[in-house]
Amino acid sequence: MRNSPLKAYAKANSQGLSPTALKAKRERDLAAAKTPARKMKKAQNQRIGQSSNYDIHHESDGSTAKISTASNRDVWKRNERT
Repeated sequence: MRNSPLKAYAKANSQGLSPTALKAKRERDLAAAKTPARKMKKAQNQRIGQSSNYDIHHESDGSTAKISTASNRDVWKRNERT
């Protein structure tokens, strides 16, 4: 974004959106975060005890497991990446 006219907005958002577009995006994101389905997911993570040291790993059968962040993000170790 060296010569971009949107450079002045770089601190406000990493996507280089105009102030009008940024406001609209934030409103959309907030509306999406407040849907009943999203609220249920947030509540589930709070019940599980989500923290920055652990991730919720989603198994292929739909179940979840709380494992370390490093282990969850190492997809090659668990042969989940082809």
